[in-house]
Amino acid sequence: MIASQTKPINFEEFLAWYPEDSQRYELIEGVIVKMLPTGSHEDVSGFLIAELNWEIRQQNLPYSIPKNCLLKPLAPRSGYLPDVAIVNREYIKDEPLWEKSSVIQNGKTVPLVIEVVSTNWRDDYGHKFVEYEAMGIEEYWLVDYRALGAVRHIGQPKQPTITICKLIEGEYQIEKFVKGDYLKSSVFPQLELTTEAIFAMGKL
Repeated sequence: MIASQTKPINFEEFLAWYPEDSQRYELIEGVIVKMLPTGSHEDVSGFLIAELNWEIRQQNLPYSIPKNCLLKPLAPRSGYLPDVAIVNREYIKDEPLWEKSSVIQNGKTVPLVIEVVSTNWRDDYGHKFVEYEAMGIEEYWLVDYRALGAVRHIGQPKQPTITICKLIEGEYQIEKFVKGDYLKSSVFPQLELTTEAIFAMGKL
């Protein structure tokens, strides 16, 4: 929480407050949270961006991956800054806050969101799972390369896991991928990417 914050705020207040600096922030249930990713976290997200950008070019898809974009969920006091967001350029014209503030509020504009799980894993598996589902985001990946999530999320014994949530009839259906698996994505059906390739980027 930001030290100067004295009461919960809504998304509009958060957007007006958001400073023009190199720091990253999210709004979670009215509380501003400063994002402090580790080097390995950035290595993993950077690798995923590179791989998916290659796939976009190869398949000539109408997608792009912005450096930063804020997702405005239905919850009025939340705003998320995903590690990776695939944006469908065909729908960006319908986003009234995009040009001014790089804000996306329609789930169809973002077919895929990826969160690289860190010490705030409860937000990734909890708030964001619920809100991305409610927004209608087609696919949500949780890349838990350090096996930080609770046993109820990644199983026992805990091991690095990538959870892919696919929206089917308005609800996320979950599939888990561990060492030795190829990912299966509906957004990128021709993607050939292994869990090992991703997990390796999180190791020094």
